[in-house]
Amino acid sequence: MQQDIRALFEPRSIAVIGASQDKSKVGYSIVRNILSGGYRGNIFPVNPHGGSIQGIPVYRTLEDIPDEVDVACISIPAKLVLDAVKGCTRKGVKFGVIITSGFSEVGNTQEEQAIVLHARVHGMGILGPNIFGLYSAASSLNCTFGPERITPGSVGIITQSGAIGLAMIGKTAAENIGLSAMVSVGNKSDIDEADLLEYLIPQDRTKIILMYIEGVKDGEKLAGQLRTATAKKPVIVIKSGRSAKGAMAAASHTGSLAGSDEVFDHVMRQCGVLRAESLREAFDWCNFFSNNPLPKGENTLIITNGGGIGVMAADACEKYGVQLYDDTRRLKDVFASVVPAYGSSKNPVDLTAEASSNDYDAAFARALNIDSIHAVLGLYCETAVFDKENLAEMVSRNDARLKAGGKPASFSLLGGESTVRDIEALEKQGVTVFDDVYQSVSPLGAMFFYHRYLHDQPGPPVTTPVDMAVVDAVVSRAMKEGRTFLFSQEAQLLIKSAGISVPKSGVVRTIEEAVKLAEEIGYPVVMKVISKDILHKSDAGGVMLDLLNEEEVVDAYQAIVHNSLSAVPSAVIEGIEVAEMVSPGTEMIAGSRRDKIFGPIAMVGLGGIYVEVIKDVTFRALPLDRKEVIKMIKELKTYPLLLGVRGEKTKDQDAIVDTTIRLGSIIRQCPHISDIEINPLMVYEQGMGVKAVDIRILLSKQAKGINR
Repeated sequence: MQQDIRALFEPRSIAVIGASQDKSKVGYSIVRNILSGGYRGNIFPVNPHGGSIQGIPVYRTLEDIPDEVDVACISIPAKLVLDAVKGCTRKGVKFGVIITSGFSEVGNTQEEQAIVLHARVHGMGILGPNIFGLYSAASSLNCTFGPERITPGSVGIITQSGAIGLAMIGKTAAENIGLSAMVSVGNKSDIDEADLLEYLIPQDRTKIILMYIEGVKDGEKLAGQLRTATAKKPVIVIKSGRSAKGAMAAASHTGSLAGSDEVFDHVMRQCGVLRAESLREAFDWCNFFSNNPLPKGENTLIITNGGGIGVMAADACEKYGVQLYDDTRRLKDVFASVVPAYGSSKNPVDLTAEASSNDYDAAFARALNIDSIHAVLGLYCETAVFDKENLAEMVSRNDARLKAGGKPASFSLLGGESTVRDIEALEKQGVTVFDDVYQSVSPLGAMFFYHRYLHDQPGPPVTTPVDMAVVDAVVSRAMKEGRTFLFSQEAQLLIKSAGISVPKSGVVRTIEEAVKLAEEIGYPVVMKVISKDILHKSDAGGVMLDLLNEEEVVDAYQAIVHNSLSAVPSAVIEGIEVAEMVSPGTEMIAGSRRDKIFGPIAMVGLGGIYVEVIKDVTFRALPLDRKEVIKMIKELKTYPLLLGVRGEKTKDQDAIVDTTIRLGSIIRQCPHISDIEINPLMVYEQGMGVKAVDIRILLSKQAKGINR
C-alpha cells in the first residue's frame, strides 16, 4: 500500500461524492449513517446542486472543500466515477471508497482498470468498486448504506459479497456479536483482503477476524498475511465456489487433482485458518471465541443427565476433533459421590434423569478443579423431576465459573418452551448454548484446531540444492523443439540433479540396442515409448512391464511401436526407453505445480493407476518445513499403509518427506517448469528409501527462453 491503511479505517475527514437529499438514494443513507454513527472527523457531502443534508453544508465540487480529505466515498453513476477519481487525486485524497456498481462484475473491466491505474499513479488506494462501504469502530465510522446502528465489539469482518455483508450487519446484532470493523471489498480492483488484514492484524480492538471470500486473486500474498494473522488471533473463513469446474488440468494427475477448492482448503488449514461450512457455523464460532478463553490443553469432559444425548455428544466430538478425557480411575474417584449407582462416572459423566440443578453444580465444580480437564460440554434433557426454574441460572453460573477458571464451556439444552426461552436468555448473556448437540460441539472443535495450530508452529522452510546447469540445459532443449513437456530420460536427468533416486535406464532406437541395454541393466526390465505426440503412454499401449528375457524384449519393442502408431498414427517415435523394473513397494504420488492462485504448491498422496479415482491426496503452499510435510502424509486416509499392514514393516516416511521438499525446490527455482509429478513414487521399508518410477514434467506454455 502506498498509503497507510489506517487512514482508511480512521480518517480525519471524509467526503461523500454523490451525497443526496433524497432519502431513497444511497448517497443520503451514507451521510445519515456517518452522522448517526458518531463519527468524530469532518464530513463533507459533495453534490453539484449544493444545499445541505441534515444540517451539513453540501459542496458543489471536491475542490471547493477548504480542508484536506483522507477518504472519498463515491456513490455516483459508473460513467462519472473516473472523473471523480481524477478530482480526488488532484485534491490529494488517500483512499477512494467506490460504492458504485457497473464495472468488472458486468464486464466493464476497461473502465475499472483505468480508474485503478490513474489512482495508483497518483498514490491513491481504491476500495471496491461495487461495495456497500465500510464500518470502523475505532473512529465510530459507519460509511455504509446498511443499517444505521452497528454494535461495536471485537469481530472484524471482510466480505466480498455486498448483499451478504449487509445481511451480516443485521445478523451480528441479532447474534449479540459486536464488530470492530466491517469492510466490503467487492471487485477487489486494488485493495484486497490481504491489504485490509494489515490493519486488522495489529489492532488490539479486533480479537477475531471473519472473512467471506468468493475468489482469490493473489493467493501467495493472502496466505502470507493469514499466517501472520493466525499467529495472533483466530481467523474464520467462509469460501463459496466449492464446485468450481474450471480448475481441472487434464495434462497431469497433479493438475487434475488440484481443484481450486481442494487447494484452497488445504492451504487455509496450513495457515491455521478455521474454514466454516456456513454463515451459521461461522457466527457460532465467532461467538464462542469472543466469550471463551483458549484452552490450556486438549481434554474435554461431557456432563449430562441423559445417556443417549451423551453418546451423541461423544460421536460429535470424534467428528469435530475434540479429545475426551479418558482417565477412568480419576473420573470414578472424583465423580462417584455425585453420580447415582445406576449412572456413569466415565466420560460422558451421566448424572441420570433424576439429576437436579444442585447435582449439576457439584459435577461442574469437580470438573473445574481437575487440572487435566481443559474444556467442558454440558448437556441437559428436560425431565419431570428437574427444577426447571433454576436451569438458566445454573447454566449461567457454571459457565462463568468455568471461564474464570480458564476452561471454555459449551452447552446443549433439549426441551420444551421454557427450555427454549432459557436458551434465548442465556445467548444474550454470552453463554454458548444450543438446542442441538452437534452445534454445541462444533465451536469446541474449531477452538481445539486453533489451539493445536498455535502450539505446533512450523519451523523454518527447507530447500535443497538443484543443479541448475543440468536443469537449464534440459529445459532449453525442450523449448527449442517447441515441446511443453520433457521426455522420460530428460525428466529423470532433471530429477536426479535434485538428488532423487531413479531406476537405471537408457534410450534405444533398435531392437538390437534394446536387447543389449536390457542385459546391461539386468532383468526384469520395463519398456516405454518416447514421443512428444504421446504424453499418456499407458493409454496408447506404449508401456510393457516385467520383461524377463531377450525374447520378451524383442516382442515388447515391436508391440510398443505398433500400439503407439495405432493409437496416434501421426506420432513421431523418438525412441524406446528401457529401464530397471523396480521391486514392489507402496505406491505413492508426489508432485509440485504452479497453482494459478497460490503459486508453487506441493502434493503428496496415494499413487498408482487409481490415483484420480481414489483422490487421497493433500496439498500445501511452498516453501515447507519437514514437520509440515509429515502433517501432509498423516492427513491421508491411507496413511496406515505406511505404518505397515498384515505383517509389513514401516515404510520410509523420511524419504517421502525428502522427495517432497526436493520437488518443491525444483519448482521454486525453475520458473519455466509448471508441473512435476512422480507416480508411482515407490516407497520401501524404513531406511530403504524411495524410487521415482514414472516422472512427468510439464513446461509453462508462456516460457520463451532462459536467461540467468
